[in-house]
Amino acid sequence: MTVALMWEAKAAPGRGAELLEWARSRSRDLPDAPLRRELLRAPQDRVLVITWWDAPYDAELPELPSPPPDLLARPPHRWRFESVTAE
Repeated sequence: MTVALMWEAKAAPGRGAELLEWARSRSRDLPDAPLRRELLRAPQDRVLVITWWDAPYDAELPELPSPPPDLLARPPHRWRFESVTAE
């Protein structure tokens, strides 16, 4: 089974580039390597990290921690999904 972990945060005003670099660095430093890793950004300095894992849905998987509070406009959101089909 493939599990996708999604982590999304909104940067404090003017700190989007720093939050993106923080997420890039932390996603590379996970204790285990995911099958795939992707970083995305959106307007309003939002950063999204998606990692894909070959694991059961309820497996204990390494997740990104919370960034330093001064980088954030709000706490990060986290979601977990399982792959249903690939087209």
